[in-house]
Amino acid sequence: MALVYAGAMALELDITPFDGPLGAQVTGIDLAGPVDAESASALRRAWAEHLLLVYPGQSLDDDQLIAFTRLFGELDPPGPNPYGGPILPEHPEINVISNVVEGGQPIGNLGAGEAVWHADMTYTEMPPRGSLLQALELPTDGGNTYFANMVLAYETLDADLKARIAPLRCIHDATYNSAGMKRKGYSEVTDPSAAPGARHPLVTRHPVTGRICLFLGRRRNACIIGLALDESEALLDRLWAHATQDAFATAHVWSPGDLLMWDNLATLHRRDAFDEAARRILHRTQIKGDTVPAAA
Repeated sequence: MALVYAGAMALELDITPFDGPLGAQVTGIDLAGPVDAESASALRRAWAEHLLLVYPGQSLDDDQLIAFTRLFGELDPPGPNPYGGPILPEHPEINVISNVVEGGQPIGNLGAGEAVWHADMTYTEMPPRGSLLQALELPTDGGNTYFANMVLAYETLDADLKARIAPLRCIHDATYNSAGMKRKGYSEVTDPSAAPGARHPLVTRHPVTGRICLFLGRRRNACIIGLALDESEALLDRLWAHATQDAFATAHVWSPGDLLMWDNLATLHRRDAFDEAARRILHRTQIKGDTVPAAA
């Protein structure tokens, strides 16, 4: 059922949940203009409840994207540019997700290949609380983005597995990004137990909703502290196979003007590959997070 709210804005805010494990569409609001306090509060509640919000038909410049992001928290700078230097020197808070090359230099990150299931920047001690991504240019086919609900993934584990993973922490490797590119300054990882990156609990409690969720980050070079490598690999393979089931996921087929925001603590996301010759440009902001607490 749609939640319809007529606030101080000229348009009517309509929040319609998807028929699936997460997500809602938001219409009746122009994010380029000032968002009144009551509408902002309604959007915060909807984001906490649905984890993923899709705003179609938006047209924000970079300053407006930054201003809208600040309604949800302090901005978090993007991760390091693998090509060196800030991507947008005039807006260092913004990350560009793109395959476009101009003057022999990529204008953004992640290229045209598949981006595997992951959460953003979990290799840091304080991963972003959430991310916003606006479509500027899109290919005619491919590049779809998928989101998986880690609250449902946790809730559907059997009791014995919940008890087993409750005290465990995992290494979140910083060496590679979600497109498999090695970050500048890192060496190849030969021993996952010694990989660089933060150590986070496998199970966390969401700081806003209090709901318990799996916190997996990304699979490559992940390692559970205190377990033999083969035991860690087997347990992580089991958790990842469970968490990325279609039953917990929803797909987004992009249209120009789409703006998406998702909860980085309680979801995973991935992207399909697309034609390298096509242009795809999206601008992304992040909301600063905190240390990831254990659920207990």
